[in-house]
Order: sequence, then structure tokens, then C-alpha cells
Amino acid sequence: MTTIAQELQTKGQAARQAARQLPRLSTEVKNRALLSIAEALLARQEEILAANAEDCEAAKAAGISASVLDRLLLNPDRLAGVADGVRSLADLPDPVGEMIDMRTLPNGLIVGRRRVPLGVIAAIYESRPNVTVDIASLCLKSGNACILRGGKEVIRSNTVLARVLREAATAAGVPEGAIQFIESTDRALVGEMLKMGGLIDLVVPRGSAQLINFVAENARMPVLIGGTGVCHTYVDRAADIDKGVRVAYNAKCRRYSICNALDTLLVHADIAEAFLPAIARQWAEGGIEMRCDRRSLAIIEAAQIGGLSLKPAQADDFGKEFLAPIAAVRVVDSLDEALDHIYEHSTGHSDAIITEDYSVAMRFLDEVDTAVVYVNASTQFTDGAQFGLGAEIIDSTQKTIARGPVALREITTYKWIVLGNGQTRP
Repeated sequence: MTTIAQELQTKGQAARQAARQLPRLSTEVKNRALLSIAEALLARQEEILAANAEDCEAAKAAGISASVLDRLLLNPDRLAGVADGVRSLADLPDPVGEMIDMRTLPNGLIVGRRRVPLGVIAAIYESRPNVTVDIASLCLKSGNACILRGGKEVIRSNTVLARVLREAATAAGVPEGAIQFIESTDRALVGEMLKMGGLIDLVVPRGSAQLINFVAENARMPVLIGGTGVCHTYVDRAADIDKGVRVAYNAKCRRYSICNALDTLLVHADIAEAFLPAIARQWAEGGIEMRCDRRSLAIIEAAQIGGLSLKPAQADDFGKEFLAPIAAVRVVDSLDEALDHIYEHSTGHSDAIITEDYSVAMRFLDEVDTAVVYVNASTQFTDGAQFGLGAEIIDSTQKTIARGPVALREITTYKWIVLGNGQTRP
């Protein structure tokens, strides 16, 4: 066995042992651990931000793009937000032990389901150091052990964060081994982790399509896939223009480097001449490059908007997750055409409609097969914290296990509980 495989096996076995003890932890202990983690993140802010600054400097020197750098960055405000997210988990109900659908059968048996942890969850992720805290905290509250493997671009940040998490949690009464972090950046680790079906119950890849596809094709345990988001906003003929501009601006400009940011804007032909110049002016101020189909290009060019970056769209601009200040734009002649476009290009993450027509909105909700479907709201709300879930382990685009923001309840399973009084089956 290689040194890498030995390290993984040791950490996997420690996590598995902790996973046997975690379901017995009281809600009080888990909440105390979460509050201790939140306090430790702020108390050790200087140490964490110093490590993150080193990561960001190394990333700049390596020529990493501005959009990826934004995902790497921690600052006092972002770290405070991470700590707040951990505290919010302590306020949420504990899913472990919840009884579901208890009923008494005609033969007197009492049958129901009890919610229990999955066991050991492995996460393989890139770029965003807050993911280390989010996943570890969610696993702790839901009674799961975790094995975390972050990307090399934030290895210093993640190493410090994992140490802070472990020390705070253990001091609060959480079993040692519950939070495991792989400090080596050797890519061979990923392949070795995916062979550990006997120790890992679920693996969650977060990052590039290449990483996600590799994990999905090679894992010997269930995989929860998500993160890749080609997100559409369709502005219907019955849209309120001011509302549409406000929503489309937020969906693209609030943070363009995240998976729930707008990638493609679809606009009904009947409203295009009024709407497109209005959003183009706003996006020009936000520094957004618009890649437009022939019809939208003609409308916007005729408006002669200063400071706007405008290009003809190429075929592959539709269906692309930009993670950059770029949006594809297309004019459509009907709701059906918009639905067909979304069906062809959506990755099942988040899609929105802007309309004041109730029947059109309901049809959009019914027919768009996406994890999160919006009416008159920004797709940037697709987030566990924004949905009142505290945090998320991933935004799942699957239709099994869980869909959309995956939080506490979604990373538990259940077992059947049967209470009898000597019944035997005839």
C-alpha cells in the first residue's frame, strides 16, 4: 500500500469510528460545538486571513483569473458571514432522531421511520475556503463524520480552517476523528479516495466539470452531483420592465463568479426594444460584456449606449457557465421558444421568469425541469443560507438523493422502526 493510500485509510477509519459515536451526541453538545467553532473563527481571524492572503498572492502569481480569485478570497466581512452561518445552524432543529410517518397497523405493530445520519461524507472541492466550514458544520449537526479534500489553490487557508474546526469541536465534546482534512495536494489522492467504498458512504464533488465527471465515473460509493449552473432569466412579454432590469442586474452583477449567477438572458420579442436598452445601460455600469444574437445585437446597437462591451454571440455561448462578467443574450418569439431553449441548455440548477402574467408564470414553474425555479426573483438566492437552511453542502442538480440546496435533512437517511408485542407473521 502506498503512503498516500495508508494516510487515507487511517483517516477514513478514524472518521468511520467517529461516525459510530456521533449519532449518540445530544443536540446540546452539537450546538455547543457549532457556537465554539463560530467563536474560534473570529478569535483566530488574523491567522486565517494571513493564510488566505498567502494563497491569494500565490494564485495571482500563477495567473489565476479575477473571477477565480474572487472565489478564493476571505476578508473580515466574509469570515464574519461564515461564522454567522455556523451560528444559524445551531438555531435549526436537529434532524437526527426525528420520527416520520408513525402509524399502527391492523395487527398492532407500530411502524415508522427514524431519521439517522448517513455516516461518513467525503467532499472533494476547489477554490472556495468557506466550503470547508460549511460542510464540516453541516456534517457535525447532522451527526455525520467528514473527510475534506480542498484544492491546492487554497491549501493554506483550508489547513488552518480545518485545524480551527477540529480543535473547537473536540473541546466542545465532539469525538476526535469527526472532522478529517487531507493536507496533501497530490492529485492521486482523489483516485484513492474514490476506492474507499467501505469507509465512505457518500462523496460530494464541487468544482470544475472535469472534477465532477472524474468523480462520477470512478467512485465506488454514491455521488451527489451539482454546482455547475447554466442559469437563465427569461423576460416575458408581460414583464414589468423596471422589475426585470433590477432582477437581471442582481442575477448577473451581485457576484458573477458563483454557480447561481445569470449566464443567459432571454427576452420576448414584444418587449425587447424597451427592455434590452434598459438592461444594457445597467450592465454597462456593471462592466458586463453582452454576447448577443443577431436580433438583440441590432436593438442594443441602435440605442448607442456608451461604455458597453457588445459582441455577436457564438453558438457555444448559449449553454456556457461563464463565471465571469459575461452574459449571453437572445430574443425569442414566444414562451414556448424560451422553454425550448432552457430545456436544451439548462444544467438543472436555477432558472427564472420575469412576468406579471400568472398563467405564464405557473406554466414556467410546471415545465422548467430545474432544481430551483423562480418567478420575479434573482437566481442568486439559490443558497442554503438564503433558503433558511443555515448552509449547504452542495447545490444538487440530480433528481435522486437530494435536489437544490443540500443541507441538514438532505444528508440524513432513515431506518424503519417496528414496535411489537409478540406478533408473529402467519
